[in-house]
Amino acid sequence: MIEDTDLGEGNRWVLVRPKGHGGTAIVLAEAKNETEKKMIGGQGAERVFLFLHTDDFYRDYDNFLEKDVTFLEEPREEAYGTVAVFQDKFGNKWDLLELKIPI
Repeated sequence: MIEDTDLGEGNRWVLVRPKGHGGTAIVLAEAKNETEKKMIGGQGAERVFLFLHTDDFYRDYDNFLEKDVTFLEEPREEAYGTVAVFQDKFGNKWDLLELKIPI
């Protein structure tokens, strides 16, 4: 976590990025109203829309399994790399992905 700032009135600014990496980060926000809450887990319309890149697929895959992360498939080798789809606690689908040629 890079930042966790209380913005008042129940709002927080939470910024996360992998350790040791500069550049890209994501902001996490909590759903506040019924419309937003109904969208939780459905942002990707039942498709993978989040990609978690790793430099060591099986290290992270095994670590996730130890933490009871739900994988929806077994790891598979594709032309572009090693990948498996997992689901977060809100129902969002992610690719855990180690590219053969890192970006």
